[in-house]
Amino acid sequence: MSHSQGQHFLQIPGPSPVPERVMRAMDRQVIDHRGPTFQKLGQDVLAGCQLVFKTKQPVIIFPSSGTGAWEAAIVNTLSPGDKVLMCETGHFATLWQQMAKRFGLEVEFLPGDWRRGADAAAIEAKLAEDKTHSFKAVMVVHNETSTGATSRIGAIRKAIDNAKHPALFLVDTISSLGSVDFRHDEWGVDVTVSCSQKGLMLPPGLGFNAISEKARAAAKTNKMPRSYWDWEEMLKPNASGFFPYTPATTLLYGLQEALAMLQEEGLDQVFRRHHRLAAATRAAVRAWGLEVLCVEPSEYSPVLTAALMPEGHDADRFRKITLETCNLSLGTGLAKLAGKVFRIGHLGDCNEVVLLGALAGIERGLSAAGVPHKPGGVTAAIADLAGRNDVEATLAAE
Repeated sequence: MSHSQGQHFLQIPGPSPVPERVMRAMDRQVIDHRGPTFQKLGQDVLAGCQLVFKTKQPVIIFPSSGTGAWEAAIVNTLSPGDKVLMCETGHFATLWQQMAKRFGLEVEFLPGDWRRGADAAAIEAKLAEDKTHSFKAVMVVHNETSTGATSRIGAIRKAIDNAKHPALFLVDTISSLGSVDFRHDEWGVDVTVSCSQKGLMLPPGLGFNAISEKARAAAKTNKMPRSYWDWEEMLKPNASGFFPYTPATTLLYGLQEALAMLQEEGLDQVFRRHHRLAAATRAAVRAWGLEVLCVEPSEYSPVLTAALMPEGHDADRFRKITLETCNLSLGTGLAKLAGKVFRIGHLGDCNEVVLLGALAGIERGLSAAGVPHKPGGVTAAIADLAGRNDVEATLAAE
């Protein structure tokens, strides 16, 4: 019996589903990327990105994955042998740390348990001890996609300031941008790294760097070789809406539409919607009798929820059965969490009905896979959503 009829539920933490409006916007012929029609598109998306990153500084768009944007952040600001401070919040923080080492950086990696965000107090203590200012950068993942914990970037900025340390502040917003409030300028971030396929609701293929004046100054004196990733090579033609090499034109059409959708809804409303969906998901997980991986309530991710499997039950077997029975894709456990957790994405183009459909599929999958659980997760999610909507309606009326 086939279970592939109807909508496939893509509930992984990215790539997130691409809205119809964005797909239609991309369904166009490429144009002359040196001509006036493209210039208007280039100017539009470069300005629109500044609103989402909350910056008046330049945002650079690369045809790349988020990993490329990570590399761009490193090679434009640091030199081989530089010491950097990073935090082991999960799989993606670990991968960025491995990349830093490949570029000859000396990494101090603050250990973590993969169940919470970066520890601002530990960062402050390390920087306060560093009287010679040997740390050249603090590098943090905002939303750790492997664990469902969101680090408090404003608090980390305060920690750096309290220590009176001149280190650059590099932040990965790959899975948070457009889904979680992020303030590049206000939080004094020097390089914000992001990509297209999560909160921006696009297919993979665009990487972003939002850069501060301090980062741009560092790029003028650092010793890391670069060519494709060179910011200054990008900024010259970007000033008039163009790019130094052939850009991903169809993705830029999609970006223009996605940015318009975010502005129409209003960023604050977008963030509230993500918080609401995340809270309902956690209510369902707890009603099933499962444990949410993130243990710090102030760091619960609005983007995804990672749920721990009961002892002796394999998350990947459950995910396979759920895909086969319900046409529903869930995120796998990564690295040291392999087989131990499944991850529910609730980001981007997601609303209450889509989420409830996905939660119903998970509840069905838990039964089909013989995973011990209590029924009633969907009911708990509905009750949670209803309660939050009542509160928001009351606030709006006031």
